[in-house]
Amino acid sequence: MVEVTVTPQSSLADRAGQKKLADRPVQVRVKGLSPSQLVTVRTWLKDEQGERFQARAFFRADATGEVDPTLHAALGGSYSGVWPMGLFWFLQPDSLFRRLVKRVRLELFNGLQLGTDPAEQPLGSCQAERWYVGPGVQRVPVREGRVRGALFLPPGPGPFPGVIDLFGGAGGLIEFRAGLLASRGFAVLALAFFAYDDLPRALTQLDLEYFEEAAELLLRHPKVRGPGLGVVGVSKGAEVALAMATFLPQVVATVWINGTAYLHGNPLVYKDVRIPPIPYCTEHVTFTEVGALDNSRIFADPRDPAYRASAIPVEKIRGKVLFVVGEADRSFNSKLFAQLALERMPPQSGRILSYPGAGHLIEPPGSPLCSNSSIRGAPRPVAWGGELEPHAKAQEDSWREIVQFLELQLGLTATMKL
Repeated sequence: MVEVTVTPQSSLADRAGQKKLADRPVQVRVKGLSPSQLVTVRTWLKDEQGERFQARAFFRADATGEVDPTLHAALGGSYSGVWPMGLFWFLQPDSLFRRLVKRVRLELFNGLQLGTDPAEQPLGSCQAERWYVGPGVQRVPVREGRVRGALFLPPGPGPFPGVIDLFGGAGGLIEFRAGLLASRGFAVLALAFFAYDDLPRALTQLDLEYFEEAAELLLRHPKVRGPGLGVVGVSKGAEVALAMATFLPQVVATVWINGTAYLHGNPLVYKDVRIPPIPYCTEHVTFTEVGALDNSRIFADPRDPAYRASAIPVEKIRGKVLFVVGEADRSFNSKLFAQLALERMPPQSGRILSYPGAGHLIEPPGSPLCSNSSIRGAPRPVAWGGELEPHAKAQEDSWREIVQFLELQLGLTATMKL
């Protein structure tokens, strides 16, 4: 009898009170095949909008009639070689320009299955659930003063090291990374700064006093351990994070993911400080082969002396900064911006993790590569770049580095059973 399993399986995990977090590995096993039998292992899911994501890999069973992706190389399909999490990492949408994720179904087919035939029945199947919030983590909506977002608190009395989590130019409130970090023992404020609730619908300027108010609110919480906190930001959020590290003494650890070191498009204002932006050169936008917007050329060269006033004065930073760079970023030249920032920062205050082949949206491991997607305010989908295998490796390595960096700079978190 053919058996397909994933360990831990979601139903067993729930009974044990342990949900399997999306950044943790699972093990897929197939048993009961004939020796050397050629099979297709397919994973698929439907997201909240009904969009289907799929990945498949072709294997030959070993002499005992088993397939184990942690040991056996995929012969082809969505990937090739030994990738223990390949059936999850290489999920791709049936339609272009979609992002993911959660409940995944695994199916086993005899021989090569290149298409999707509803009439073809699998030899075996099972289901795995990938969670972004661990057991006991509490989500608290935040609507205090001007601050809007969601606070994720680990179980227990605390106090826990505090982190503010920021995303980019799409706006709104994005929470999955905050949930994962809270499941690691951090108290995390997923912070919106436009296009959410009663915040401005469009981003016209970066009011740093808003982010200062958010930092003070987080540090006042009885379960948050001060006196310093961390900030994680990607894209426009990384630009904001670097500015927070520059001007706010509360920020002692900053994770900058594919951002800039200059103001772009919007000025920064903070008390009596105003940093003018470098204007976008939108006439330089190009279209990719699938019709997405490639924005990599709309950013003027920041080394032009005319833009000196737009630089974030990072020489004032007193904390530590971890720069995470995808060298195949098609949004902008993240590596150049990280290098320019590091050159001006105090010695030993920052380091760069640079990943060839990784795109703009470097997310926790288990997140499929999103090389193009639609975002709020853009007339077409936007190209983010990245190549499947190096991007997957970058996500696995950078997430480990990010968690270790935050633990080192903010203090070890409480141990949680996950």
